[in-house]
Amino acid sequence: MLSSTAGDPAPLSSTSQAVLDWLASQQQAMTDLLARIVNIDSGSGHEAGTRQVAAVLRARLESAGIAVDTLPEPGWGDCLLARVAGSDAAATGHLQLMGHMDTVFPLGTAAARPWRVEDGKAYGPGVADMKSGLVMNVFVAEALARFGGNASPVHLLFTCDEEVGSPACRHVIRKHVQGARAVLNAEPGRISGNVVNERKGSYRIDFEVQGVAAHAGINPAQGASAIDALARKILALHALNGCEPGITVNVGFVQGGMASNVVAPLASAHADLRYTADNDLQGVLARIQAIIEEESLPRTSGRIIESRGALPMARTPDHILDLYQRSAAQVGFAVQAESTGGAADSGITSDMGIPSLCALGPVGGYAHSEREFCDLSTFVPRAQALALTLMALR
Repeated sequence: MLSSTAGDPAPLSSTSQAVLDWLASQQQAMTDLLARIVNIDSGSGHEAGTRQVAAVLRARLESAGIAVDTLPEPGWGDCLLARVAGSDAAATGHLQLMGHMDTVFPLGTAAARPWRVEDGKAYGPGVADMKSGLVMNVFVAEALARFGGNASPVHLLFTCDEEVGSPACRHVIRKHVQGARAVLNAEPGRISGNVVNERKGSYRIDFEVQGVAAHAGINPAQGASAIDALARKILALHALNGCEPGITVNVGFVQGGMASNVVAPLASAHADLRYTADNDLQGVLARIQAIIEEESLPRTSGRIIESRGALPMARTPDHILDLYQRSAAQVGFAVQAESTGGAADSGITSDMGIPSLCALGPVGGYAHSEREFCDLSTFVPRAQALALTLMALR
């Protein structure tokens, strides 16, 4: 076990040192593998691309003697499930590493702005979110397969639709992560270097408002403006901000109407809800539904067309965060934890009752944009800290 005092780490065993030394020698190999998969378009729903990324990662794992299963998800691509045996036959449960192979970028992005490195930072679609985390997990698994040191089995699960809320893969996660004692998710480390010990859940609610069309100049009173009614609903929805600590509501997309001289018969919008594991989600959703469906203006009506969401990640138990922090201290860096409004698949595992810690991947920033980057200097130390954590979790 690691020492209980972050400033006074326990001496490393010969096995632990061998793992750290091997990972330190793999900086270029990690970078090369990352370059390969960044230059593959794998936007959510691009089956060929996510399958190609899966094939590249599977080949690396299998070359290290790690058993890998491919789990096809029609319409999305493939998931990968890999297993590294533990040394303790009596160990109950496994330790789960997670990541997603899909990105938010459309087909053609990799050709338009391929992998490049400037001043120690790598750029390209999905380089931080979260292809660098996938590569880190692969090399950590390979290190443990080579040298051992993990008492419990370590499993890897890479999915292919996280960026759109895991509509297909959440059943894969629930099936294959069941029984894990802890989940360590390799979303990118914050720009500050922090990891994430709590995430909000999210809901996207698409709705429409119906009104009555009329000529805006001749007989406007015969109409009922859907745009007017929608505006009132937006104000009411935004008034829910802070109704409970952690609740935020934002209407971020609107459209409607026919022409400037027509009282609008139809309008629609998308609302975003963020919430924590401590919030009364069903109560807030009921309030949102009531606002959408109420007759905000006579002769208008509203209805929800579709809603979908991602689950929140409850706060990571202190002992797991402390263990990762001590592991980081042993390889020379300090790390703090923070909460975030962004959702991730660690919310699914948290909802299953499994302690989860997130954003353990290499440090990156500006995800989902052309400025997205990964700090390559953090690759090895973050991999080393993760490996030590897995060896210490018993």
